[in-house]
Amino acid sequence: MQKIIDTVRGLDGVFVVEPEAGSDFPELSWGDTYLYYAPDGRMPERTQPYGTIITKDYPDDTSSALDTPGRFRVNIHVGREQTESIVDADADPTAADVFHRHPLYGSSGWVCVINPAERTADAVLTLLREAHEAARSRIERRAR
Repeated sequence: MQKIIDTVRGLDGVFVVEPEAGSDFPELSWGDTYLYYAPDGRMPERTQPYGTIITKDYPDDTSSALDTPGRFRVNIHVGREQTESIVDADADPTAADVFHRHPLYGSSGWVCVINPAERTADAVLTLLREAHEAARSRIERRAR
């Protein structure tokens, strides 16, 4: 998980949010990571992250069994078209190191991997870079 965060931190204009215990962020978000393109270094007000790393089940999202110790899930916005070519539709939703459609936002073009490892780690980093560039393009288009 830390390797992924460290790699993304090296991207130009990235803004990484890591809510900690006692912070102003909602307690449910503590320990998770949110990845934004924000070249001004400020939390975007009207933009969703292009990637997240979630370390626990949420009340409406328990299908990945993230409350099991040592599990986390990387979520990446790749777009609807690319989702179909990436996901393993037959995989058990709790399977690690496999691309899944995001359990809540898959129809919006989000994919996820539980505990990326040998099979998916390189692809996860590539997709995060691509999602970062897509977020940059959206921001630059809006600024024109």
